[in-house]
Amino acid sequence: MKPNALGWIDPTSPSVEWDQAQVRRLARRLGYRLEWLNPRSVLGFVEQVEASECEAVLVPSSAHLDAATLNRLLGTTDVECAAPRESFSCWSRAAGYRR
Repeated sequence: MKPNALGWIDPTSPSVEWDQAQVRRLARRLGYRLEWLNPRSVLGFVEQVEASECEAVLVPSSAHLDAATLNRLLGTTDVECAAPRESFSCWSRAAGYRR
């Protein structure tokens, strides 16, 4: 069974379809089963990620996350960016232990 990843696209993105294609391609390349965050959830973005216990959050680029959000996400999960290709490791995994 493939690990889960959540896809995220900034709601103000001018190219949603292109961004979705980038995230889907990245998920395939990295071997993740992709799910999308629920935009109608009462939980915020980071809270949905924390509740899902996903392995990674996939985004089209780091421009879709602000520094504070990236900082919060790295407390619980990895973040993978499609273009330019970047990986940000969860702090607990980088330190050698899992949550």
